[in-house]
Amino acid sequence: MDKIEKLSSVTQFNSRRGQETLHPLVSVLDQSKSQKIRANRYLSELYVIFLKDVKCEQMTYGRNQYDYQDETLIFIAPGQVFGFNLPDEIWVQPSGWALVFHPDFIKGTSLGRKMNEYGFFSYDANEALHISERERQIVLECFKKIKEELEHGIDKHSKTLIVSNIELFLNYCVRFFDRQFITRETLNKDILVRFEALLNDYFGANLPQTIGLPTVAYCAEKLHLSANYFGDLVKKETGKTALEFIQLKVIDLAKEKIVDPHQTISQIAYDLGYRYPQHFTRLFKEKVGISPLEYRMTMN
Repeated sequence: MDKIEKLSSVTQFNSRRGQETLHPLVSVLDQSKSQKIRANRYLSELYVIFLKDVKCEQMTYGRNQYDYQDETLIFIAPGQVFGFNLPDEIWVQPSGWALVFHPDFIKGTSLGRKMNEYGFFSYDANEALHISERERQIVLECFKKIKEELEHGIDKHSKTLIVSNIELFLNYCVRFFDRQFITRETLNKDILVRFEALLNDYFGANLPQTIGLPTVAYCAEKLHLSANYFGDLVKKETGKTALEFIQLKVIDLAKEKIVDPHQTISQIAYDLGYRYPQHFTRLFKEKVGISPLEYRMTMN
């Protein structure tokens, strides 16, 4: 189970499942037609999207495990590890659907230029997209259109139409994730409360003087979330990025310290985690509209 196999081609993905490759760079598979596969772990060089609609064997995705219970979409990008949390000698029957495409397929296209905007490819397994039956039908329509194009035979229009349908599918997923953020509002607000408490504890324990300002990645890890998911959650709940949220916390703390005339602005900057006081002064003026010294004069 410790051995990781490199998944480098669409043909490799298809042949493991006993299915025909209609295009060397892109494939849509109805996994009910696949043969059993060995429970390996893979380092992917492809984009892989799984639609799981039945309970299946436990699967690892990045550092986490996911036990599929509902209709779920999970997104894997090149450079990520996925597979099954089972001994290698176990064979597993794939289920649901899979969309697989090589990064080269979308190079030079509008989709290729915006792939980094689909942040959910960097979400952890426990942040996967759970979809309704209506949403599942939309996903399947997109998959089937791509499959029909592949079965039609490659011509000069094929790539444009397939890429357009992949982009349409991913744009629907953006909408579905927005809906999921809304339907998990109570959970999200709990995370924001914990985020606020984390920042209070961080600054209260004088950690800025030893390890510097808290980063978005640090906060996400402490809250057991991926950085991308955490950032998207904070943005959707507050209208601010996670970095802006941290910066506003710094400004609030700074205002409390600045009114004390016995503390220099440089010392306040160091206490808050800044190695260079001018960086603190620049942020303060950007957020407050006046410099720290001008703020002190106003308050006193």
